[in-house]
Amino acid sequence: MSDCVAVLNAGSSSIKFALYRADQGLGLMFRGQIEGIGTKPRLRVLDDGRRTVAERSWEPAALDHRAATEEILRTGRSLIGDARIHAVGHRVVHGGTDFGAPVRLDAQVVAALERLIPLAPLHQPHNLAPVKVIAQAVPNLPQVACFDTAFHRSQPVLAQSFALPRKFTAEGVRRYGFHGLSYEFIVARLREIDPGLAASRLVIAHLGNGASLCAVKNGRSVASTMGFTAVDGLMMGTRCGAIDPGVILYLMDNHGMDARAIEALIYSKSGLLGVSGLSSDMRTLRQSAAPEAREAIDLFIYRIVREIGSLAAALGGLDGLIFTGGIGENDAATRAEVAGQCRWLGLALDDERNAAGDGRISAPDSGVASWVIPTDEERMIARHTMATATRPVGA
Repeated sequence: MSDCVAVLNAGSSSIKFALYRADQGLGLMFRGQIEGIGTKPRLRVLDDGRRTVAERSWEPAALDHRAATEEILRTGRSLIGDARIHAVGHRVVHGGTDFGAPVRLDAQVVAALERLIPLAPLHQPHNLAPVKVIAQAVPNLPQVACFDTAFHRSQPVLAQSFALPRKFTAEGVRRYGFHGLSYEFIVARLREIDPGLAASRLVIAHLGNGASLCAVKNGRSVASTMGFTAVDGLMMGTRCGAIDPGVILYLMDNHGMDARAIEALIYSKSGLLGVSGLSSDMRTLRQSAAPEAREAIDLFIYRIVREIGSLAAALGGLDGLIFTGGIGENDAATRAEVAGQCRWLGLALDDERNAAGDGRISAPDSGVASWVIPTDEERMIARHTMATATRPVGA
C-alpha cells in the first residue's frame, strides 16, 4: 500500500478523519469518524467503496478528545499496514490575521493559535487538541494547519471592518468569514469544469447545518455573510444568524441572561430549530405539515435571498450562483425557492436538471449560470498538506 496523507477535522463532540494516497491523485483510502465524544462514543470507518471496515462503541463518557485521537491513530495504523503516513492535515477554524495560508505546525505556531481561542472558543480548542496528541505520540510526523478563515484574507479592508473604535479593530474585532476551505474547493473544482465562470462574479452558497454565502470575483473572496464568528449571517440549523445587537441587550436586561446563556441561545437553540420548534434538519421540516415548519423554511430562504442581493451589489453584478453543502447539494426545493426569488438577477433554473441536482442546473437561456457542486473540505486539506508538509516548520 502506498504512503498516505491523514486529515483530521475535530469538533466539539466528534473527530472526522480521512486517509488519502500520497500521490498526485490523492485517492481516498478510508474515511470515518468518532462521534458522541463525552456521551456515547462510537467509531465507524468506511473504505473507498463505502464499505464498513471498522466499527466500535464505548461506554458513555469513556473517551475524551485525547483518547479519541489515540484511537484514530491505532485504527489508522491497522488499516494501512506497512504504509507510511506522510503527514497529517488539520482543519483549524481560526487563523486570525497572521495565518492567511496553511502552515507547518510546531509548539510556537500552536501557541499562537491558542491565543486565538477567544475569537473561536467553541471550535479552536477542539481543533488543536489532536495536534498536541499526535505531536507527543509521533513527534517527527509533519502536521499542517489549514484555516477556515484563510480564503477570506483577500477581502478588501472595508469588507472586513466594523464601525467600532479603532482600538477594537486592532484587538482583532473584525469580519473574518468562515467555510473558507469549502469555498476554496468549489473555486478549484469550477476551474476544472467551467473555467470561464470561475473567473467571473460568483456567489457560492454553502448551505447546511452551518450556512453562509461568499462573494467571489476572479477566484478570490471579496465578501461573506459570516463575520467575527460563525454565528453571523444566514439563519442556520441551530444558529440565529445576523441579529440586532439591541436584542442581546434586551435579553440581558429583561431576561437576566448572561454571556453563556446568550451563547447557548444563538448557537444551539435558534435557527431552523428555534423557529420551527421541531427540528434543525431541513428534511424533517420539509416532511412536516406544521405551519411553524413552513415558516422556518420561508425565513431560511428569505435570509439567503436578501444576502445574495447584498453580495451581488458587492460584486457589481452576478454571473453565477453555486450551491453546495448538505442542503445546497441535496434539497432541490431549497434551490428552486432561492432561484425563484432571484429572477430579478436573471437567474432561471432548468426544473429537470435541478431535480437531478448534479452539475449545471440553470436553464439554457438563464442570464446567471447555476451549478450544484459537492464540496470536499477534507480533500482540500489533503492537497494543502501535501504541498506544505515539506516546507520548514512555521512556513
